[in-house]
Amino acid sequence: MEHFLLDISDGIARLTLNRPERLNALTEKMMDDLMALCRQIEHAEDAHVVILTGAGKAFCAGGDIDAWAARSVEGFGRHWLRDGHQALDALTRLRQPVIAVLNGHVLGGGLELAACADYRIAESHIRIGQPEPALGIIPGWSGTQRTVRRFGSQLVRRMAIFGEEFSASDALTLGLVDLVAEKGQGLAAATDLADRMRHRGPVATELVKMLINAAEGEESERVFESLAGWVAAAQPELQVGLAAFKDRKKADFW
Repeated sequence: MEHFLLDISDGIARLTLNRPERLNALTEKMMDDLMALCRQIEHAEDAHVVILTGAGKAFCAGGDIDAWAARSVEGFGRHWLRDGHQALDALTRLRQPVIAVLNGHVLGGGLELAACADYRIAESHIRIGQPEPALGIIPGWSGTQRTVRRFGSQLVRRMAIFGEEFSASDALTLGLVDLVAEKGQGLAAATDLADRMRHRGPVATELVKMLINAAEGEESERVFESLAGWVAAAQPELQVGLAAFKDRKKADFW
């Protein structure tokens, strides 16, 4: 996958956008790759925490304008937006906690990407905003939905409607980010935070993340059915039912 780097070691999956010459702007191929990488991380038993960051001097400049501006209206709506939603949904719904290291400006789709994380560390020099309406387009990768759930509607109004941009320190005060680190120190801060997760139960953490997502209206149906299925699978009734099926008999659960 040309524009991503993935390293899994010491319980941490480090996922890096690797298109620094374009400020890590996202293409359709990158969204497809992100979907595949999320599935790989989801199934990696040795990955307990994810650190997401960008190579070079940027976190993510959002969607590559040259890529989406060339699409037809139908292609833009049917593929660019829908595929982007699916990729960002997959990132948001990872079973592992995701820490985003915002090592460069977080604008447009970059903010939508950052909103997928459970914890955001901003380096002190960055700025955060949603400039899409200045181009005559809307924030289309859940920039008016997930961002509202995560940050509150008024902050999204200030950024997306009135064009306000916030410094890292302002973003911390407003709740857009959770921690501010000095320039170049974001990754170290994220690694320290990830290391502290060793002292927290991974299954309990996974369950808590699922429940919080459900409370936010994120994937409620899957969360509740997954939790109920998990409970059912732990009961001795399952083994009774499976044994009866193998013996071609009706199960007797009494």
